[in-house]
Order: sequence, then structure tokens, then C-alpha cells
Amino acid sequence: MAGATRGAGRGIAAGLGEAGATVICTGRSSRSGSGAIRSDYARAETIEETAELVTQLGGVGIAIQVDHLDSAQVRRLAARVRHDHGHIDVLVNDIWGAEVLKGSPPTWNTPIWRHDLEAGLRILRLAVDTHLITSHHLLPLLIDRPGGLLIEVTDGTTAFNAERYRISVFYDLAKVAVNRLAFSQGHELAPYGATAVALTPGWLRSEMMLDNFGVTEENWREAFDGSVQGYPPAPEGFENSESPRYVGRAVAALATDPQRARWNQHSVTSADLAYEYGFTDIDGSQPDSWTRR
Repeated sequence: MAGATRGAGRGIAAGLGEAGATVICTGRSSRSGSGAIRSDYARAETIEETAELVTQLGGVGIAIQVDHLDSAQVRRLAARVRHDHGHIDVLVNDIWGAEVLKGSPPTWNTPIWRHDLEAGLRILRLAVDTHLITSHHLLPLLIDRPGGLLIEVTDGTTAFNAERYRISVFYDLAKVAVNRLAFSQGHELAPYGATAVALTPGWLRSEMMLDNFGVTEENWREAFDGSVQGYPPAPEGFENSESPRYVGRAVAALATDPQRARWNQHSVTSADLAYEYGFTDIDGSQPDSWTRR
């Protein structure tokens, strides 16, 4: 689980934990790892917390600090996984880390000639290069036997993004590129009996999103009426948001489907898979923010 510290990554690790999986949780934010490996976020979440959650939910969580932009670190990760486990059944490329760099809504739609170039290039490095580096080093552990599953996590399906401009040239390109990565890697994986899928959550109630509205997962509906002092009310559509566990259950459903190869090269939402497999979010609902955009 590459990029498991928070948000969708933590939700996917948790969803796999519910299914009893052993989940190697990687990321830069660690409570006990090297201080030289630094996240782009000054936040408290750690990969150890995610690994502990996986174990609490019935799986086995293992935290390994890795900067997925550093090829040597990812190569060492692959060697360790090969030594300790021998094989990977599911590889999830959820690495992102550019939530701050993409800016807040008032800064969106800034044209490329006015956009901070270094910030834009960093977005692409974090969103695309990390996925390429991770696949290069770890996919050999997935294709050594048939049945492997690669999940590329992005924002927006191929069809949705093809018709819409997304925030900035850099963000737009990053999210389109990850969808295409699933398509192209699916082409390369198919001869080995492996499957690649691009998966997008809907409006995600990540830790950062909840903080934006001054609420928690327990009281997030209070964000609608503006009653949380000092925070803006959530905009229209937030009622269809989803917890990170929803996309986690989507990955678990794919991973446990013996016919998952039928999804190879597809681009889907967590709601698409909820309708197909019948799972729900943690509150028993099946939110679908994409059909309402």
C-alpha cells in the first residue's frame, strides 16, 4: 500500500485489513523512522497509525518508511518485501502528497504562465513519478504468478476528466496521467494474468477535508449549516461525500473477485464498484458524488 499515511491510502489499507490481508503500509510520515525523510505536509498522521488500524480490523499491518520519489529507497523496499513475503498480491499506487501545492479554491484556474512553475512541476513529480518508480521496482513481485492486481488511485475517471478542466494544467495532467498509467500498465500486465485498474474515490472525507470544515468523521454532517464556529459551511454536494473506508472496500472487493481480470484497464469510481459488489460505506450508505457533479 504505497501512500498509506492518510486519506484514501489509509482507507484502502483499512479496507484490506477488514478483509484479513497483510498490508505493508508505506509513506514518508513516521513516528519512529528517519527524520531525513520528510512529508510535504506538517501533519500528525503516521504510517504506524495506519498499520495499527489494519491490525485492529483483523489484518496484519506493517509500517515501512519510504519516499517513493527516491528510486533507491523503493528498490530497498522491493528487496525487503521479496525477502520477508516473497510475493505481492495487490499493489496500490496511492501516492500523492500535493494537496497543499494544488492550492485552495480561490487559486484554482490560474493559467500556466501565472502558475508557480516549481510548484507545478513538484505536483507532477509527486503524482506521476512516484507511481512510475513504484511500479518499476514492485511489479516484478506481482507478476511472478497469475492473478495480481494493480490499483492506480486518481481523481476522476477517464471519461469524466476527458471533458473537464481540473483545477490547473499541472493538476489536470497529473490526474489524467494516472488514469492512463492504469490503461498502459494493464496492457503490459495482461500476458502475466495480472490486472490494472484506475480507481477514484468521490468527495473524500479525508483528515484534511474534515479539518477544513472543523468537523470529524463522527459529526461531519454539522458542516452543512455553518454551526461550527470559525469554519466555513460545507458547499453543496458534501452530503454525498464518502469516508476513506469506502474506497478501501472497493479495493478489497476487487482483490477478492476471482473474475477481476474483467476490469483490466478500466477506470472506475468507488461508487461504481459499490453498485457492482454490494458493499457500503461505514454508515451503511452507497454515496456517489460523481453522478451529481
